[in-house]
Amino acid sequence: MNNHRFKQLVLSAAAVLTLTFAGQSFAAAASFQDLVDIPAKVKIEELQQKGIIHGVTDSKFLPNAPVTAAQGIQLIVNALDLNIDMVRFIKAPQATDYFPNASNTAWYADALIIAANNNIGLLADLDPAENWTREEFTHQLMLAIEKHSSLPMIKLMPVDIADAADFTSGYDGSIQRALALGIASLDTAGKFHPAKEITRAEAAELIYNALEYIAAHPAPSGGYGE
Repeated sequence: MNNHRFKQLVLSAAAVLTLTFAGQSFAAAASFQDLVDIPAKVKIEELQQKGIIHGVTDSKFLPNAPVTAAQGIQLIVNALDLNIDMVRFIKAPQATDYFPNASNTAWYADALIIAANNNIGLLADLDPAENWTREEFTHQLMLAIEKHSSLPMIKLMPVDIADAADFTSGYDGSIQRALALGIASLDTAGKFHPAKEITRAEAAELIYNALEYIAAHPAPSGGYGE
């Protein structure tokens, strides 16, 4: 194969990955039928109409099901509209180039490639099939937002969290920032439940709140931190 043909194939592969995600926002969405009594129902439906989230079928969202790492990454990629438009590859990228535990033929492979090339703080030993906890999803969401959204600087006033001792080391800062921005919240007992597996409804609500904050708080001229 000559060099010209090889470059065409690599660029084509990148284009396919980008179009896969960009095209989702144009799909018509039927209403989910399993959101009765789900507090985040309206938020989930708005995200669905925008093509950011999808159900397991046209009518089922399974709001109380856990979120795997692969699903969480896909959700973050969709929400922040991450892509690889400007990335030049020497060879067609594969998910295992970045995450050895991934599968190059799995449905999530494209999302992992995009996430890795946008440097959203994922660890190389990530297990796509592992269920993410509330602290893991919140932490990864905040890292991605702060990397790719020019948020204004705020004076962080840490809040008392009743189960703060249960946090994994290094995650507490992300949780505090999510609470300060109104992206996450505590329960009536002042607990975050960091080690509890996050549900699809909870993850969708965090995504919605994050996008609302970003839209309502444009960064000052000069970008984040300036």
